[in-house]
Amino acid sequence: MTFHAFLSALFFLQAPTTLPATNPEETESQSLLDIILGSSTSGLIVIAILLILSIVAVYIIIERYATLTRAGKVDHNFMNSIRGSVESGNLQAAKALCQSVDAPMARMVEKGLDRIGKPLEDINKSIENVGNLELLKLEKNLSTLASISGIAPMIGLLGTVIGLIIAFQDMASADVIKPSTLSSGIYHALTATASGLFVSIIAMAGYNLLVTNLDKVIFKMEYTAVQFMDLLQEPSR
Repeated sequence: MTFHAFLSALFFLQAPTTLPATNPEETESQSLLDIILGSSTSGLIVIAILLILSIVAVYIIIERYATLTRAGKVDHNFMNSIRGSVESGNLQAAKALCQSVDAPMARMVEKGLDRIGKPLEDINKSIENVGNLELLKLEKNLSTLASISGIAPMIGLLGTVIGLIIAFQDMASADVIKPSTLSSGIYHALTATASGLFVSIIAMAGYNLLVTNLDKVIFKMEYTAVQFMDLLQEPSR
């Protein structure tokens, strides 16, 4: 290669490349909201369903988190106060203390106090029954949240499949097939899958958080029941 040819090639590589003008509407970037609103009717229906599921999931997460937080908040001196009242024979003071505390542990102890004088096995069974009822209340709507985490991706996938069917149907009926027509249909369809996964992630993360908090409350309930039964058995030792 001669020096002149080398300079010519270097000039060609450094020269700016002029691209043909395109339609501004085709090159303009779209926001996620624009893509969603540009979806087909079936796509909008799927997005609306996922939006409702997301609202329900967020509500359950916030409501259950607040409930479990309240349920787990019991003063560390609660059982010490109960012990002092029981040992002094002042059962009414112990019951009043239980009624003043809005927590499953307090209601379990109150039921045990009501059964004092009966066999220990009956007292333990009564406390266990109250604990099971309280557990059902604490688990409220957790199954719904778990269902949302599993259903949301399936609904999103269904919306994507429907969107792809519509996109290919439009291509089949079009006189001139353009790549933009297919790509537009595909990214509108994939929006449903992305939305479904987003809702599922929120629901699953919230579910795991709530289950962790629930396990902590259950541990406190079991520990309180054991402490109370030990208290009742102390005089017989």
